[in-house]
Amino acid sequence: MEASFHMIWVLLIFILQGVQGEDVDVHNDLEIMKHRKRGCDVFQGRWVYDSSYPLYNSFDCPFLEQGFNCQKNGRRDLSYLKYRWQPSSCDLPRFSGRNFLKKFRGKRIMFVGDSLSLNQWQSFTCMLHAYLPKAKYTFSRTAAISTFTFPAYNVSIMLHRSAFLVDIITKKRGRILDLNSISGGSLWKGMDVLVFNTWHWWTHRGSLQVWDLVRDQKRTYKDMNRFVAFEKGLTTWAQWVDFDIDPNTTRVFFQGVSPVHADSREWGDPRAKDCRAQTHPLLGSSYPGGTNPAEAVLEKVLRRMSKPVQLLNITTLSALRKDGHIGGFGYGGLKDIDCSHWCLPGVPDTWNLLLYAYLIQN
Repeated sequence: MEASFHMIWVLLIFILQGVQGEDVDVHNDLEIMKHRKRGCDVFQGRWVYDSSYPLYNSFDCPFLEQGFNCQKNGRRDLSYLKYRWQPSSCDLPRFSGRNFLKKFRGKRIMFVGDSLSLNQWQSFTCMLHAYLPKAKYTFSRTAAISTFTFPAYNVSIMLHRSAFLVDIITKKRGRILDLNSISGGSLWKGMDVLVFNTWHWWTHRGSLQVWDLVRDQKRTYKDMNRFVAFEKGLTTWAQWVDFDIDPNTTRVFFQGVSPVHADSREWGDPRAKDCRAQTHPLLGSSYPGGTNPAEAVLEKVLRRMSKPVQLLNITTLSALRKDGHIGGFGYGGLKDIDCSHWCLPGVPDTWNLLLYAYLIQN
């Protein structure tokens, strides 16, 4: 009798723990309960080496854009793939593609923003595909909207490319960045989850600047302080959320400002110049270069809102990952060093682990 009880107990433990590599919903739910009880700030922590990483293989994700596939583009060092974000006072729930698809059956999730949103969207779809590699999926693109769907679960993961969130209007005088117009909002209605992002395009000048004039209310300017313009544009977006979003049916997230590692003096290594040849993260919990002023603007706008928006505060944890950028392993190779976007697998996978933790806990 005692031996039989022992065998049943061992079997129960085995079931709860799961076979290595499988999705175990019970494990995830227990981790989420611990996360709730502790009131953990998941954005405070450090990067730790984890031999079980990465979460997927870039060569096994058939729809991963080559521009993000650093290994396919010749990157040979692999240590950047082996780091996991460890919050200071809790553990993140383990990602379960099956658990996510079951809980979000029939739902639509949309990422809205610039190419960093594309980076995150591609990461999320690759993570899901890795956990269900044999599941059928569809991919479609209509104008500025790309849609990835798992038909068996009727789950759609969408991307709307909208670099500023507010509108750029073409007139005879040129392209006008209208800080008070947000016509793209018509495409965001009816979503179950919205994940917004904007900042990088606000800083561009010269040939990379995609507007000629800035309009605020009834006045038009040749240029404007970019932080001022950013705040005005974000305020228009915030007013749209406060007026048009029902928090009972739509959850809203805003991805914090993704850092650029174009100046190695920020992390105390002036000889490195930029993100090239960086193979390891900073192992502390704070970034020597200090806070990002754009993040302060974003947080200021979010505090003024009446509707709930969860900030995915990825700025500091991403700043510690000077090793994770595309560098010279994108489309342009060494002729086009990219210290803005991220290799996949890589840092955006952690952004999605954080998003997953918030989505699943409710």
